[in-house]
Amino acid sequence: MAGDTSKKSEPPDWYADGLKHVWLPYAQMKTVNPPLPVVHTQGSRIVLADGRELIDGIASWWTACHGYNQPHIRQAVARQLERMPHVMFGGLAHEQAFQLAQRLAALLPSDLSRVFFSDSGSVAVEVAMKMAVQYWINRGAGGRNQFIAFKGGYHGDTTGAMAVSDVEGGMHALFAGLLPKHHIVELPDNEQRLAALDTLLAQRAGDIAGIIVEPLVQGAGGMCFHETQVLQRLHALADRHEVLLIFDEIFTGFGRTGTMFACEAAGVTPDIITLSKALTGGTLPLAATVATLKVFEAFWSDEPQKALMHGPSYMANALGCAAANASLDLFEREPWLQHVALVSSGLLQGLEPCRSMRGVKDVRVKGAIGVVEMESIADLNAVRALFIAEGVFVRPFGNVIYLTPAFTIPPDELKMLTDAVVKVVRAL
Repeated sequence: MAGDTSKKSEPPDWYADGLKHVWLPYAQMKTVNPPLPVVHTQGSRIVLADGRELIDGIASWWTACHGYNQPHIRQAVARQLERMPHVMFGGLAHEQAFQLAQRLAALLPSDLSRVFFSDSGSVAVEVAMKMAVQYWINRGAGGRNQFIAFKGGYHGDTTGAMAVSDVEGGMHALFAGLLPKHHIVELPDNEQRLAALDTLLAQRAGDIAGIIVEPLVQGAGGMCFHETQVLQRLHALADRHEVLLIFDEIFTGFGRTGTMFACEAAGVTPDIITLSKALTGGTLPLAATVATLKVFEAFWSDEPQKALMHGPSYMANALGCAAANASLDLFEREPWLQHVALVSSGLLQGLEPCRSMRGVKDVRVKGAIGVVEMESIADLNAVRALFIAEGVFVRPFGNVIYLTPAFTIPPDELKMLTDAVVKVVRAL
């Protein structure tokens, strides 16, 4: 059982003093529910300052795939901290980063083999876009600075990443006047949409640097799923019209959909892939943009201006790389595929009762992702508070209630999550 959710006490001094100075993410500060003060995490549990314990249903925005405070990762970070927490990556190198780059190249399909490290998913996408545009410049085809992206898509909160997200259907509509204009179209999930995209590429291929897509699952845009055939179609179109294909696997990478990377399920290899979130097992910020040899070779030159001019201050941070290497150890030695299958089965069974309830539009599961899509949610703050009262941390957005727990969550805790979703949905 989670801790007694009825007991509450005055928050600690650090909370009251600091709250006056913090600006919270994705929140209207005037009306948002106050954040819950956390003092400890373990496995799938969040321990609050007043002693309450919550079962975490979203693994801290999909990052803590092995659960919180995982001993092997924690120990690896502690060892690295004693030796060298950080050193700049310009002109210097360290073992953790080089080892991680080698391991990622070995894990990824085909010749995705050149790893550019950064510190967040949004920045990884920005780097991917810069790579794609400069790829064509370096090959003497300047002017290809447009991208094709998809309705319902989300690629981050920085300017370039926002520009290839669905501005009209997403959270960034206020910035439409700021953002560069790209082609935001429907996914080619039927013949008509495939033909329309084929026509667009035929007409505008000379202006387009690449196609960017979240493979299999559009995450923050609504947890919308699509079939592997969509990715195969995009790959064929990119080849036919000679544009680069970018897979944003910030969310889907490292097992979330049931394969190590979503592109594996489709049997296609993009030209560039972006990774973050579960890369360090939810421990430290780190991201990677990985390119094929074809892309890298366009930058390999005696001409200085053909270099990729990007370099975050904390690029390839040694602590983050140590955490990522430890996380990959766990993927190598633990039965994570079996864990994901068990979570998937528990989500399918546990969320199914919602399908017949009032106001429910759809119930769907892919890998360790479970979604109850509502017709609408009138008051997100109120719904989030209902989940807290049930002893779970679940954070609906838009019209979507979703679960993305740690792969290692015990069956009884997973059942607490799905039971809470069923109870809350029934009450809406």
